[in-house]
Amino acid sequence: MEGKFIVIEGIDGCGKTTQINKLFNWLPNSGLINKKSKLIKTREPGGSLLGKEIREMILQNNTNNPPANLTELLLYSADRAEHLSKIILPNLEEGNWVICDRFTGSTLAYQGYGRDIPINTIKKLENIVCQGLIPDITFFLEISPQESIIRRQNKVPDRIESEGINFLTKVNNGFKSIALENNWEIIPASLDFESISNLIKDILINKFSL
Repeated sequence: MEGKFIVIEGIDGCGKTTQINKLFNWLPNSGLINKKSKLIKTREPGGSLLGKEIREMILQNNTNNPPANLTELLLYSADRAEHLSKIILPNLEEGNWVICDRFTGSTLAYQGYGRDIPINTIKKLENIVCQGLIPDITFFLEISPQESIIRRQNKVPDRIESEGINFLTKVNNGFKSIALENNWEIIPASLDFESISNLIKDILINKFSL
């Protein structure tokens, strides 16, 4: 059996969590998954036990001692290495389906376009960590930075979310470039939640129907 790896990307506030939960509830009875296969829902950073500790290190809003940009990148890479080793690859090898909130695209967008770390540096690390694994399909939920901030105005921001609109604009522009370059499925996240969910379902049916 061959598992499938589905990734949802986008800036904070785009609705990833809502759509992943809808997808997680729909897929088992969609007819797309082999009855013997499991469906796994995970995220980056923090998808593994060690990753949860790394996530806290990365996202805690400690303005007195934030990590250097390269340190931040290496922490994300360490999280991904553990995540792949302990969660993603074992499940795919067993024929299970994995839905992941963020993957390598987020690193390119946030640390590459947002932090201005050379893209080649990030891709070299990605090659080491991922060893050729790429998602079977990636969805990019696209909203404007302004809408992202409006949607999150009642939420206590983590360290990355606190960076402000200039940083977020750079990240969002990065996501757009990455999505086009890699033929991601681009969905306007300004649509209502049900319309977005239906678009995702239709795309998956067309791609993975048995």
